[in-house]
Amino acid sequence: MTLAVVKTQEAAAPLAAPEAKVIALPTSQKTSFAKMLPRYGRSLVSNVVPPLITAAILLLIWQIAFGRAGATLPSPVQVWKDASDLIVDPFFVTGPQDIGLGWRTLTSLQRVGIGFSLAAIVGVMVGALVGQSVWAMRGLDPIFQILRTVPPLAWLPISLAAFRDSSPSAIFVIFITSIWPILINTAVGVRNIPQDYRNVAQVLRLNTFEFFWKIMLPSAAPYIFTGLRIGIGLAWLAIVAAEMLTGGVGIGFFIWDAWNSSRLSDIVVALFYIGFVGFVLDRIVGAIGSLVTRGTAAA
Repeated sequence: MTLAVVKTQEAAAPLAAPEAKVIALPTSQKTSFAKMLPRYGRSLVSNVVPPLITAAILLLIWQIAFGRAGATLPSPVQVWKDASDLIVDPFFVTGPQDIGLGWRTLTSLQRVGIGFSLAAIVGVMVGALVGQSVWAMRGLDPIFQILRTVPPLAWLPISLAAFRDSSPSAIFVIFITSIWPILINTAVGVRNIPQDYRNVAQVLRLNTFEFFWKIMLPSAAPYIFTGLRIGIGLAWLAIVAAEMLTGGVGIGFFIWDAWNSSRLSDIVVALFYIGFVGFVLDRIVGAIGSLVTRGTAAA
């Protein structure tokens, strides 16, 4: 009897609560600027130092090769002595033709901007038509393949005869030179649109404009921007060559005028301007393409 009562009391007694444990939550990992600086510093060093070392080596070789008396080309030291004003102050103005290379470059860039913009608009539109229509491709593609092989300067006499002015003639040469890679790459991109996208457009009953804006352009964007990068390079090459013959105040005419005046150091400085501007233009178009295509078109 006593044993039963004891068991009943033990069964009725409440269970003891387990001892609570404190669990430490992980602290938030915030990357401070001091921790990020070494990483960005290493990235900057890896991207900047190798080109600087390469440029220094090339300048040293150039100086050794042409630093002697009677050399046919000026050395880097001689270029600095003869044309330091063009390097230090690119935006001086002392006369109608005596202006800095900065202003001349901007004049050339203005012509390139007009001609290349027209080529981009027409090239994308016509390329979309050629890529979308089999009959348009068969009829126009052979003509495009023939015209794109014509050198840029071969168009200059025709443009001068048509426009009777150097500036629109140079713009036309830029347009006719840079349009072909844009047009052809756009046509290839449109032809490579997946059939599933076309089926979705049919299900949604998209009209021609909606299909062009919502399906065609996003799908062909990597191809289009590849053509634009090639086109901007060709446009910059064409304007320099065209300005040598048409005159004016562009950087191309500056090189031709410096050659006639035997100012080789000025020509060397102008070549560096041309190369740097061409590099920047390519990077700008590549960055825009990478942004629009979300990395599909490499910058």
